[in-house]
Amino acid sequence: EISVLCDAEVALIIFSGRGKLYEFCSSLSMMKTLEKYQRCSYGDLDANQPVNETQSSYQEYMKLKARVEVLQRSQRNLLGEDLGPLNTKELELLEHQLESSLKHIRSTKTQFMLDELSDLQNREQMLVETNKTLRRKLEETAPLRLPWDGGYGHNNIQQHNRQLPPQSQLFFQPLHGNNNTSPMPIGYSPLGSDNHHLQMNVGNPGQNVNGFVPGWML
Repeated sequence: EISVLCDAEVALIIFSGRGKLYEFCSSLSMMKTLEKYQRCSYGDLDANQPVNETQSSYQEYMKLKARVEVLQRSQRNLLGEDLGPLNTKELELLEHQLESSLKHIRSTKTQFMLDELSDLQNREQMLVETNKTLRRKLEETAPLRLPWDGGYGHNNIQQHNRQLPPQSQLFFQPLHGNNNTSPMPIGYSPLGSDNHHLQMNVGNPGQNVNGFVPGWML
């Protein structure tokens, strides 16, 4: 009735509580009616939107450009360039900015050195602890080492050599031409070991040496 009375195109969509869909359209296609509605309702906004975005982008560009120019001029002033146009107040502000920057740099450098010093102290402490651990392990394993340190083995060898009897007393005894003389026991020497030395012939070990023969040949 509305479409007939108003000579208009009407579309109706109803969703029931049970999830059912009911629709009515005075034209032949519901989709065409919805497209017309979309075009009439939001077409003007879409047409105006590019113009607004362009204006907003241009304004943002101008702001950024001005900001870049200010930063470049400030950089030149910090480097000591273009100081002529500056007045006294601007020069004082620039001086204050330089002092603040130097303080910040010194503070950062000092903090870096303190951190590095703390790191070195921690490493030193770790090395000291490692050294203590190694020293303790060395002391624990010291009783297991061979007793050759401090000249102990050399003294034992010398003492052992002093306890051995002279070779002439062990292996040689004198030969006597008189049969009435009783044989001397092995190991007995009529000559004092402190005042006489035996000489051996290396070329003929079986030959008599100064009236002595090896004891094993008797």
